[in-house]
Amino acid sequence: MAAQRYFTPGTFSFLRDLARNNNRDWFNENKARYERHVKDPAVRFIVDVGPALNKISPHFRADPRANGGSLFRIYRDTRFSKDKTPYKTHTGIQFRHEAGKDVHAPGFYLHIHPKEIFVGVGIWHPDAKTLRRIRDRIVDDPSGWKRARGAKAFKAHFELGGDSLVRAPKGYDPEHPLIEDLRRKDFIAGSGMTQKDVTSPDFLKIFVARCRAAGPLQKWLCGAVGVAY
Repeated sequence: MAAQRYFTPGTFSFLRDLARNNNRDWFNENKARYERHVKDPAVRFIVDVGPALNKISPHFRADPRANGGSLFRIYRDTRFSKDKTPYKTHTGIQFRHEAGKDVHAPGFYLHIHPKEIFVGVGIWHPDAKTLRRIRDRIVDDPSGWKRARGAKAFKAHFELGGDSLVRAPKGYDPEHPLIEDLRRKDFIAGSGMTQKDVTSPDFLKIFVARCRAAGPLQKWLCGAVGVAY
């Protein structure tokens, strides 16, 4: 992994300007800036991270396609939202599990926003069947779950997050020693980063190291939902 700069201060400058001018006329006038400072470096990053990610697990995909690939579209879906601004003011990149199209499988995610940058891992909003499989695995394999979430490298960088139920889910013991985990609706974790990290020539190495540190959680979740790691 040769040192290479992908994202620059120009990336964050564009995203800040977009937040102040979130309309189609402004975006069309500044589309070249978007492509130069956001889209093009993101695609290069996706291409270059692929081989390194493959060494962590061969089952996650770095897909540089403009549509349907790892880079999320900047256009917002406003059909069911009160917020009708047409563009996202962040860029998101997801490295999905190869089974992700058919089941809710773990993934790696990079979120870049002028005020919030993080690496995300795990399964966000799993469907009811997948969620039950994860909860059942916690009940059946509590030691394995505790090892995964408590792994030294993982804990050094990541913190579990996401939504949780107020009460114990139906069918599970409210007094279970891992009830806080059983109440989770998301099995995700985040690791904060800085603009200095993202604009560093070593950013690819930094990102891959975070993905590697998340390995214990990702491997356990893959086992819980029945996909390869």
